Amino acid sequence: DWNRSFVLLPQGKPRGSVVLLHGLTDSPYSVRYLAQLWQQRGYVAVVPRLPGHGTAPGALTAVDWETWLAATRLAVREATRLAGADVPLHLVGYSNGGALALKYALDSLEDNHLRQPQQIILLSPMIGVTAFARFAGLAGLPSIFPAFARAAWLNVAPEFNPFKYNSFPVKAARQSWLLSQALQQQIIRASRQGELKALPPVLTFQSVMDSTVSTRAVVESLYRYLPDNGSELVVFDINQAADLRVLFRPALYAAVNTLLPPAPRAYTTTVVTNATAHTLQTIARTTLAQEQDEHRYPLHLAWPADMYSL
Repeated sequence: DWNRSFVLLPQGKPRGSVVLLHGLTDSPYSVRYLAQLWQQRGYVAVVPRLPGHGTAPGALTAVDWETWLAATRLAVREATRLAGADVPLHLVGYSNGGALALKYALDSLEDNHLRQPQQIILLSPMIGVTAFARFAGLAGLPSIFPAFARAAWLNVAPEFNPFKYNSFPVKAARQSWLLSQALQQQIIRASRQGELKALPPVLTFQSVMDSTVSTRAVVESLYRYLPDNGSELVVFDINQAADLRVLFRPALYAAVNTLLPPAPRAYTTTVVTNATAHTLQTIARTTLAQEQDEHRYPLHLAWPADMYSL
């Protein structure tokens, strides 16, 4: 049952442990493939089903972000129990799970009772969310009256997907926003107190276009504060060769250039984009930390012709 919490054990003695956290309205199934990759490399993989998920969308109206964080801590303890405390611990988080992974890592810098990870991997992390989520709590107030019950939901749809909710309650959006605000404030506080020097390397994969999380917040609210500790940001550009220019603002095609601050930076950046504006073949444009020169590498992969963004 891929909609439940699960543990994958490697063959032989574990080389490390990894906790993988799924996104909001998702399930452990969404990170199962990644868990298998770590398992194949000798890691114990622990994938919790975060509270409010895997049953019915209404369950998300009865939880808060602190409950999700408590489940994250529980998963880390279980991973440590299975693999031991003398091997590396990795945290992997997707979207809302990315915010939880980073929040746990920051908490571990302040609380000696929490085990510190050695690597953080974030996939479209919810460092910031859209402005509407900030006022989602107010948007749901009319739902206290029966005639306005649907106001408690940002979206109501048939639930045909066994591994993900299609409906989205207002409270879940509100809790994600509260988590992102607590996270941003903690990042600033940790930076001022010099605690980020002890933060492990952060590897993030983020699309320059994202309808859920704020791409700019990843750069301005996280990476601008990171020390030179081996962190890397991988940004997926839009498909520059897609025949859709008439539909987009011209500035969108230079979004990557305006997103990243000028080099040198304290972290490595890799931009995955078209080799030229007239080909679907892709390259990786990498600028190492504290350097200004950009290195280009062919990826031998091509954009699907009908796809404009990841």
